[in-house]
Amino acid sequence: MSIMKRTMRPLFSVLLLIAVAATLAVRISLRYSSIELKNDYSFTGKAQKPVLNETLLKYAAIDIGEPQLRKGVEELLEGNFRGHNRHRSFLSSGKYRIDIRPRTARGIPVQLRSPEFYRVWQSFRRHLQDWFRIRRVYKDDVMEDLVKTVNGKMGLEKRYESCAVVGNSGILLESVYGELIDSHEAVIRLNNAKTGGFEHRVGSKTTLSFVNSNILHLCARREGCFCHPYGVNVALVMYICQPVHFLDYMVCNSSHKAPLVVTDPRFDMLCAKIVKYYSTKRFVEETGKPLQEWAPAHDGANFHYSSGFQAVMLALGVCEKVSIFGFGKSASAKHHYHTNQRAELKLHDYDSEYDFYRDLVERPQVIPFISDKFKCPPISIYQ
Repeated sequence: MSIMKRTMRPLFSVLLLIAVAATLAVRISLRYSSIELKNDYSFTGKAQKPVLNETLLKYAAIDIGEPQLRKGVEELLEGNFRGHNRHRSFLSSGKYRIDIRPRTARGIPVQLRSPEFYRVWQSFRRHLQDWFRIRRVYKDDVMEDLVKTVNGKMGLEKRYESCAVVGNSGILLESVYGELIDSHEAVIRLNNAKTGGFEHRVGSKTTLSFVNSNILHLCARREGCFCHPYGVNVALVMYICQPVHFLDYMVCNSSHKAPLVVTDPRFDMLCAKIVKYYSTKRFVEETGKPLQEWAPAHDGANFHYSSGFQAVMLALGVCEKVSIFGFGKSASAKHHYHTNQRAELKLHDYDSEYDFYRDLVERPQVIPFISDKFKCPPISIYQ
């Protein structure tokens, strides 16, 4: 009996050691598993805000082009269009001009304009004044307001359940996403990009047409200000590139059946700051040069985000889920799938915008300037 007891003791000790080791292994496994879940933004819905570079944040928040913009707005409000050549197609149209050339007693020619012009002119000044005043008032929750300022103007008081933002990159010619794109509740297209002949690759459905005001200016030259390649019932959402384009807005808004929505200038400024942050960050990390050299390298006063970037930002605010198509580039692809343009616009820093898109998917908590109250929707990128 005593021999049997001595035999059982080592066996019991071994079993006890195995049980303890197994318990520790399970605890360690659970511990690391919880850490992974904690660090995964998509699981928790919330992650600790990282410490960002304060120098880059302060620099990105400075609008280098503000003095130039203020001067231009003041000139326009005074009726001085010198240097704003893009207004000529509007002012010279027969609807707003009287085709006689009277002269004063001293023989000085006088330009006469029709009563219609002065009605548009007064509306132009009012819109421009409001736009410039609003852009100088900081608003922390501008992203949350997009449902009201965009969807609300189209009679929709909630977010779209799913949105496809279709970029114009030539990489779309390498895939067949048409059916997938059209399966979303809302499809957002950029700058009147052509869909005819490309439906199997880019889809045919359009809910929102997102354009910059340069596109609207081109439309204003056409009879009836036609700017509806996707149909007259498709709403246009537009950001202002140049203040003088409010003249085009005055004319086109009166002729459009569907809503023509101008983005909140504070939303425009938020987009500008985010892109500038990513651009300066990439510049310093890649070149090792001082931050002050970024502006000369990127034409600081004229540096601007792309229309695609702001369309994605818009979708974040008005959609529950966002899918992004046609954002990216390859050596074999054209710049635009529907044109022969190959060169990128130097006005934009596309590589920095791609950094932003990656952060949207992988770690949205590191994106600066967006309010902590705003919850970023799930993002999928298709290339």
